[in-house]
Amino acid sequence: MISSNIHSSIRRVNALNRILQCRAINTNKLTLSIKYYSSNVSMNKTSASDSNKIESSDVMQITIGDITRTSKPVKHKENIPSQYLNKDNLTQDQLAHLRWILQKDNLRQDVFLIGKPGSLRRTLAMSYLELTQREVEYICLSRDTTEADIKQRREIVNGTAKYYDQSAVRAAIEGRVLILEGIEKAERNVLPVLNNLLENREMHLEDGRFLVSADTYDKLLREHGESELSKWNLVRVSEEFRVLALGLPVPPYVGNPLDPPLRSRFQARNIPSPTYQDTLSLLTQQFPNVNRDSLTKLVSVAYALVSEESRSVALPDFPIDNLTRAVQILSDCPRFPVVSLISSLYPYNSFVSKEARSLVESIMQSLGVSTDVKLEESMETDQQASSTATSSSQYIPTPYQNSLLSALLTIHPISELTIHPISDVCLVGPRGCGKTTLVKEYARRLNVTVEPIALYQDMTARDLLQQRSTKQDGDTVWQNSTLVSAALEGSLAVCDGLHRVHASTLCVLQRLVHDRELQLYDGTRLLRHDRYDTLVESNQGQPIPGVLRIHPDFRIIATAESPSTGNSWLTPEILSLFLFQEVRNLNINEEAHLIQSMYGSIPSGLNKLLSVIETLRESNDPALVQLSSSLSTRQLLRIARRMYQFPGQQDLWENIQGACLAKFLPPLIRHSFFSLLTKHHIAPSPPQSSLSPPSISTADPNSVLIGSTRLDKYRTRDSQSKIPSVLFYDVPQHVQLLERIGQDFSLGEHLLLVGNQGVGKNKITDKLLQLLGRPRDYIQLHRDTTVQSLTVQPVVVEGKVAYNDSPLVQAVKAGHVLVVDEADKAPTHVVCILKTLVESGEMILSDGRRIVPSTDPRVGAPNIIPAHPEFRLIVLANRPGFPFLGNDLFSALGDLFSVHVIDNPSEQSELVLLSSYGPDVPRDTLLRLVRAFGQFRELSDKALLPYPYSTREAVHIVKHLQNYPNDSMSEAVSNVFDFDKYNSAAKETLLKILNEHGIPVNLSHTLLEKKDKPLQLTVQRDSGLDTSEPKHGKEDPNNDPHVGGNTWAGDKRSRESRHSRTREESGS
Repeated sequence: MISSNIHSSIRRVNALNRILQCRAINTNKLTLSIKYYSSNVSMNKTSASDSNKIESSDVMQITIGDITRTSKPVKHKENIPSQYLNKDNLTQDQLAHLRWILQKDNLRQDVFLIGKPGSLRRTLAMSYLELTQREVEYICLSRDTTEADIKQRREIVNGTAKYYDQSAVRAAIEGRVLILEGIEKAERNVLPVLNNLLENREMHLEDGRFLVSADTYDKLLREHGESELSKWNLVRVSEEFRVLALGLPVPPYVGNPLDPPLRSRFQARNIPSPTYQDTLSLLTQQFPNVNRDSLTKLVSVAYALVSEESRSVALPDFPIDNLTRAVQILSDCPRFPVVSLISSLYPYNSFVSKEARSLVESIMQSLGVSTDVKLEESMETDQQASSTATSSSQYIPTPYQNSLLSALLTIHPISELTIHPISDVCLVGPRGCGKTTLVKEYARRLNVTVEPIALYQDMTARDLLQQRSTKQDGDTVWQNSTLVSAALEGSLAVCDGLHRVHASTLCVLQRLVHDRELQLYDGTRLLRHDRYDTLVESNQGQPIPGVLRIHPDFRIIATAESPSTGNSWLTPEILSLFLFQEVRNLNINEEAHLIQSMYGSIPSGLNKLLSVIETLRESNDPALVQLSSSLSTRQLLRIARRMYQFPGQQDLWENIQGACLAKFLPPLIRHSFFSLLTKHHIAPSPPQSSLSPPSISTADPNSVLIGSTRLDKYRTRDSQSKIPSVLFYDVPQHVQLLERIGQDFSLGEHLLLVGNQGVGKNKITDKLLQLLGRPRDYIQLHRDTTVQSLTVQPVVVEGKVAYNDSPLVQAVKAGHVLVVDEADKAPTHVVCILKTLVESGEMILSDGRRIVPSTDPRVGAPNIIPAHPEFRLIVLANRPGFPFLGNDLFSALGDLFSVHVIDNPSEQSELVLLSSYGPDVPRDTLLRLVRAFGQFRELSDKALLPYPYSTREAVHIVKHLQNYPNDSMSEAVSNVFDFDKYNSAAKETLLKILNEHGIPVNLSHTLLEKKDKPLQLTVQRDSGLDTSEPKHGKEDPNNDPHVGGNTWAGDKRSRESRHSRTREESGS
């Protein structure tokens, strides 16, 4: 069915130009007329002759066609949008839209502009406000928007709660136009707070005031006077107040449908994309030097992809609004291939199916756009991009990466003279393909400061822009985010992990990306540099309070993984935000070039691995192709470095197992992968002879010898108490693991240890740190771990909120090793904030401080924390998948770390280990336990047993037998297997295997094993008092009488008194 649709679309696309050019022609053309009245002098200007700039005046009359409106003087001219309206290039469609809004404005009706994603609706709204010289209040709605963001927000000032009017209330009182963008993003039942304001111009405020319509207020004012209305807390809503909403149609787009009561209060207008002829004419006029043929091809393909023919096969919307940016690139770089421009606007290779991809390519070919042109063959690599790596850069160029870098420099220039639309860029590609390296090299060559921003799943709009904090005196304050700081300082904001963020959160970036304007939560506005400069110039050079200038060098580069079936994050809205650069994995020849440039000749074993990777990437099996992502370029370079630094000591099989977590793959995929390795002559090393097992030597005070690897010890006088001291038995397999992990540790790698429960991840980590003398900080993650709790720890000191450093920050400062335990239990997006710390040594803390490398020039500045060069990260996690209940940490962050699989010991090593814990337990008993547990693990790996029995359980059994030799074997074993008494299927398998190995056990959940002798309960207590002789109490120095108790010794008078009473009683 899809194939027939494609062929049908191809046949019809030849008639596309005729279809695109067909449009109804209105013989009654609209004209724009503006009259200014100032000091009793009037002048008439029309759009055909006046300049593009609209001058502010006391009174202005605007006429579009037959509709006229007279504007009124404004109080705050800085709130009027500027440089949105281009009167000389207004099309008839744009004038028709403006005329319609003018009609509704005259009728005092609120407007809803509905249409496709992009900046067109917002630009039209701002153009109208600029045309009519109206002040604007702007709210970008998201799923995080609350009633307080719309009406009033409570702040603590000098210990007192105060309410501050927000955009809706300010607009109503001051007579401004409230723009609500992203109506479909707001959660249900949030926007009804505006219903009464829309209908009756009334609203109750949290501070006790009440907004009333202008007519009602004026009537009451005449009857009762202003003082009486003030007592009643009534506030007048200006008759100039309007609401202009911008939204997407739901469906077909994702979001919440309009609530009927809310919808009924708006007048709707569909804002379609400009026609083909209008777009082509406007771009030709704006860029006269661009090749007409290339421009026509670009525009034709764009409109073909939004035609009804393309929609019939469910192609996503093409971002028509971004054509101006693409043509600007073509103007600056005429040799830039048209197909590459289309891919930048519409990265179809990354987010559409194969069938849809073939349709896109067929449309381009039918319109004369060649799809065989490669970017690296067409781009004229500039002198900077073609230069080889210098001493200050670790970048090793390849032709492909040079072409990407040259394209990035063309698409994303940084210059004070940049006046054309700015094009922020998103790099899309698989993990480990070199996106971060490309951004670093781009920033280095342009000498710009990079501001890394780690994006995560539960990031809110506030986290992106401003965070609410508390000062030491308890007052609330808003702190700018890294993104806002980068905008003000002209840095390069690198938003890493765009694919993780909820689409509703990213909507707050639309105005910043499209218009370089931003409304912050504390009321501050950020303006594009030229708009700000014009505003200051009109204010006699004085800065405008509450308005800040966005630096002209500010740019955004986002990085994201390719969309997948489970995460189709590249929506039409995000397509309209950026120009995209697709980054593929380096091919085998390019990776071999990198290895040769860094380490010289390629070892024979690595050539085998390169062949395996190539086979995986070209496989027809999607599972094997997915597996190739684990063997990314980053992991390949890590393995090559290991083989270069420790020649002759590396087991290629083990390196591949760790990089792919091959042991934990599903059985069928694991079998296919192992067969592929065998085919390329990669096999496990033969077991090491038991006659010469690896050992650990600490004879040298300055180093430690683990196996055949010598590692330097760490010298520190501080934090001796943080150096682990652990009971550890040097079994052969664990010593080999220590050697491999120690090698990576000495190379400066951060480590990820993955394994089942009870295999010794913590013990191996602690033993390594103990041998090396490295202090350790420890943090254990859980389900409720948040980004904030991972970086700072809030405490209350003397009634004030203070923030203490978390173990993470402490380790970074002191150069300790941070052990992150149970990392798979925390939400993956929380742990992902460690990505920038591992990759670049930088990280933004939740309290606004920043971790940077110790060599960073910003070291010494306020809120800058230099990372100690000896800081290391060791992350411990359970294997992904059932029966473990954690998250798949490896798939998200695996290639950032040197990964080691921690498995249960081999039969020989486990026997040695159990003998160490139970020296008095018969060897035959230990051997039976080891073999039975080995069989349990095999069945668990095949999913025939639900629980992966580990060495920890075996050690517990042996400890019991060692300390209680009189207990039976069945009692000791039951400590582990009583969990399975109620699982009929598992119980049957366990009984069979235990009986095969001669291990008795009672797995009945109704019968309790009886003791040979009856049990007795005896409780002995020791008071700690001496009862060998009578106690003599204290002597009272005053010789006062004391009656009762056993503290004081009786005195003479008390004794005589008692004797006297006794005689009297006897006499009576």
